[in-house]
Amino acid sequence: MDSDHRDINRDLRVFATDPLVGAGLPLWLPDGAVIRDELQALARDLARADGCRGVYSPVLGKRALYERSGHWAKFSEDMFPPMAVGGDELVLRPANCPHHAHIYAAAQHSYRELPVRLNELAAMFRAERSGVLSGLSRVRQINLDDTHVFCRPDQVADEAARGLRAALRAQEILGLPVDYVRLSLRDDSPAYLGAAAQWQAAEAALRQAAEAAGLGGLELVDAPGEAAFYGPKLDLQVRDGRGQEETIATVQADFNQPERFGLTYDAADGSRPQVVMIHRGTVGAMERVVAALLERYQGRLPLWLAPVQVCVLPVGPGQDQAARRLTDALLAAGLRSRLELDGSLGARIRETRQRRDCLIVIIGQAEAAAGTVQVIDIGADFRTEIGEADLIRLVQVAHRERSRQVSWSR
Repeated sequence: MDSDHRDINRDLRVFATDPLVGAGLPLWLPDGAVIRDELQALARDLARADGCRGVYSPVLGKRALYERSGHWAKFSEDMFPPMAVGGDELVLRPANCPHHAHIYAAAQHSYRELPVRLNELAAMFRAERSGVLSGLSRVRQINLDDTHVFCRPDQVADEAARGLRAALRAQEILGLPVDYVRLSLRDDSPAYLGAAAQWQAAEAALRQAAEAAGLGGLELVDAPGEAAFYGPKLDLQVRDGRGQEETIATVQADFNQPERFGLTYDAADGSRPQVVMIHRGTVGAMERVVAALLERYQGRLPLWLAPVQVCVLPVGPGQDQAARRLTDALLAAGLRSRLELDGSLGARIRETRQRRDCLIVIIGQAEAAAGTVQVIDIGADFRTEIGEADLIRLVQVAHRERSRQVSWSR
């Protein structure tokens, strides 16, 4: 049976927890920070490729902000209690969409410049009960790759399809298999905001978006009752090793917040219609994605994500200088290398295997003299002798292309 990410973490040391810091508030250790940095770079690259512009917003907001957005009425029990500061009641945000709504509203927009796409990878807070907290998969602070698109009603289907394609592309790069795409609809509950006609139009647009995006053989499954309170959504559903189902990325239509915040655009006829707001997540929440990746690969992460891409082991003291020179050259090339000197060669190989380093490079007397290395690619079950310059070049290519393994035939 596959190991849980918390068990894998004992060998990899990605995150730590401490009761003095607080339950559900993991500390990202240096190797975990490497993984998170790579995921954030992927999220940023995908957002830029889709025409998104980066913004920053505060992790706090006035309680009145979330009352206006509808979050307070719907989620106040899952939000941290207000803090009285300078006569205001400030709340740790459960979402950043109200902030992005105000960023959009900071200027008036013409129909010709829509859509406006705003991206931010930001912290959000959920007052989860202690009994449900679990490693990285259920926490009280999540760091979410989040984009909000402000568009005309006639652009909703195209923008939703764009967001869905980006989310599917992210999961493909990460190697996280999606089980199916869920079209989350409302049911007969009175909890949903907005008129029936708005819901019908949004649901039809998302169904059209799923068809336009091309799901690559994935099934589109209708799910009444799973919609957000402000609109329907398309969810990428995955199952972990224990068979538990989770949403890893989502595209949501929202006509509620634009109405509540008065978000409009200047139309060609001089009127000022309301925009539609699309919430889209591409890579997802850093915590949940890392937990999923650790379990998917059982700690042996793809090369571009691995905290240690190359571990350099000299056979003996006579090769220390050559090993240090190669380690420095790898670092200078923008790669993550580690030099291990102490202990027997066998013990060092066992340690690097346990730590799930991606490549093991061994330099003996003959290799040091020839400028070559012995490479063990554990994930590919492959061994070879290669020149130092070729090693650096091939690992650089794999890293740049976000490959799971080095292509040794290049």
